[in-house]
Amino acid sequence: MTGGRTALLMLDYQVALCERGEHMRMPALVDQVERRGVLAAAEKTLAATRDAGLYVVHVRLAFDPSYELRTNRSARFDAYPRERAMLRDAPGARIVSALAPLPAEPVVDKGGVGAFTGTPLLEMLLGAGVRHVALGGVATNLVVESTARHAVDSGLAVTVIEDMCASFDPALHDFAVEKILPMFAEVRSAAAFTADLGGDRR
Repeated sequence: MTGGRTALLMLDYQVALCERGEHMRMPALVDQVERRGVLAAAEKTLAATRDAGLYVVHVRLAFDPSYELRTNRSARFDAYPRERAMLRDAPGARIVSALAPLPAEPVVDKGGVGAFTGTPLLEMLLGAGVRHVALGGVATNLVVESTARHAVDSGLAVTVIEDMCASFDPALHDFAVEKILPMFAEVRSAAAFTADLGGDRR
């Protein structure tokens, strides 16, 4: 493990993005989450991280009723206020039950793609003495890539846990983990990451 306290960032593991049913927003993404066994890998990693006593932060896309806290103003995000989607108290915005936060684990709401923009996440991590973040989430080429880039530019070491990630297009996932993410993060499997946790209890 990299020196300094490690945090696990759980990114956008939400009902609308990861589970089939009436609240599903992206069938292609849910399909890849299922095919890749993402939630199972995330659940095992989360349990091992908790056992090791590491800092855990959950991040989700969730809007206030005015949608004025939305930071991403691209046309792609216009669907959320138009459809009144992903409101912070709505069922689809909830984190999936298998990865539900413990009372002591903070949940950070964001209004855009990356986990840092418009949120207190960086200050939280630095205040907790974190110097290394491990992260996984959906989609690989969106929240994972954006968050990893911001983290490394903020002075944090970054590990991306590949089998905790998926994209709506498997080619985009593969391109991200093979070509883009290795330029600024270490890409590891969940098994490799958790194998090192015994020596990183904080």
